[in-house]
Amino acid sequence: MDRKMKKRIVMTILGQCACGVSGGLFKAAALGVDPFFSFMSGMDELVPLSFGSLWAVGCALILLFTFLADRHYIGLGTIVNLFVIGSIAEFIQNSMLKLFPEQPVVLRIFLLAAGIILTCISAAYYYAADLGVSAYDSIALILANTWHVAPFRVCRILCDSVCVLCGASFFLLAGNPLSKLPTITGIGTVIAAFFMGPLIDYFETRWAIPYFRD
Repeated sequence: MDRKMKKRIVMTILGQCACGVSGGLFKAAALGVDPFFSFMSGMDELVPLSFGSLWAVGCALILLFTFLADRHYIGLGTIVNLFVIGSIAEFIQNSMLKLFPEQPVVLRIFLLAAGIILTCISAAYYYAADLGVSAYDSIALILANTWHVAPFRVCRILCDSVCVLCGASFFLLAGNPLSKLPTITGIGTVIAAFFMGPLIDYFETRWAIPYFRD
């Protein structure tokens, strides 16, 4: 195994694991979930399946789309994402809640900012490694790089925004009161929808790709 391949494997595994950490910080902030989770949470209000089953079905359908559209995006990173990230995110979230049982708004804002930035940095590195991405990540990448719909940052904003709008709509269509909408579509969800695409693009171009080429 040559040096470049070793670097790609390390970037993929560490990037995905860091994504799990950032997911835990995001959830601990309790200022809204990420866009795809918002979509699935809204769908959960309408579909008579357990959330775990619904999540598995949703990811399976996206992976089928990815396999048919551009299977290049299915690889080591996809496997790590499916089987490792959830456990890491849960561990980090529980650890933060134990360390800070009473969370002031300032701390929650800090956790949200840290979660979003770390998500973007980690995604940038495993994108650059090019050994597979998460099921949801693949949609924007295929739109941008395979179908050339628009630059990645634009496609990611589009995907995230659609997820947020659909998640909120499903939640309200299920008869839930508007006052409870922030539980799945909070300020953190909206910020993530509009800034994650550009930030991932920035960190990949400025940090991850130069690191890989060194």
